[in-house]
Amino acid sequence: MRAEKSPPAIELRRVTKRFTTDSGAPYTALRDLDLTVDEGEFCAVVGPTGCGKSTTLTLVSGLERPSAGSVAVHGRPVDGITPGVGFMFQTDAILPWKSVVDNVSAGPRFRGVPKKEALESARDWIRRVGLAGFEDRFPHQLSGGMRKRVALAQNLINEPRVILMDEPFSALDVQTRAKMSDELLALWDLTRPAVVFVTHDLEEAIALADTVVVLTAGPAATIKARFRVDLPRPRVVQEIRFDPRFLDIYHQIWDALRTEVDIAYSQSTRLDDDRRAS
Repeated sequence: MRAEKSPPAIELRRVTKRFTTDSGAPYTALRDLDLTVDEGEFCAVVGPTGCGKSTTLTLVSGLERPSAGSVAVHGRPVDGITPGVGFMFQTDAILPWKSVVDNVSAGPRFRGVPKKEALESARDWIRRVGLAGFEDRFPHQLSGGMRKRVALAQNLINEPRVILMDEPFSALDVQTRAKMSDELLALWDLTRPAVVFVTHDLEEAIALADTVVVLTAGPAATIKARFRVDLPRPRVVQEIRFDPRFLDIYHQIWDALRTEVDIAYSQSTRLDDDRRAS
């Protein structure tokens, strides 16, 4: 007897999302977007500014509802905050009045895990992200890279089956960003959750992902193309960029992305000209 195939980790079908602007005019961020992310898949989403990359994440998380279409996580329709989903924002969400260990243990304690067990698990994850010895420090005593490690531990301690990441390393310097990317891949490999990673950096997308999705320029953005990244794992981010196959994939994706970047730039300059004229 044939085993029934399990549903994908994330599935968006013909999703449209409209907003009302400050002026009261409607704005369509996404239109008829179809996106599937399988269990254990690392999917990077790239596209020009304003194409709805972050909006896609908020729809999966349940922070926003689609205007049309459907969103499902592990086969269940998203009708509120989605359980089993971690969300790492561009600006870290660690609490400034709590120590590192209290920040990392907050999730399990909120879910009812006894304090002693939650603190033990937090210390283990703090060690895994390379912050052993910093358990009692407060966020203002940490560097930007250390704060990102705390944010990673905050998410991973809850053992999410899906992780949404909205340009989480964009504020870091180049060297720290590469180091954080390597640490992310090593930690992701422990449990292999499905990941949707939004970035403006095409090299970062290819170095991390199994799949790179290109969105069209907004408004009414949708998926233009999807590319499989067939580079071997495990990967070292700084080294994989020298692989000839990396360059081949980069050129393929850039050919699809470049037109959308040009369209978005043309739209933004036209808007600037219109504002000056008025």
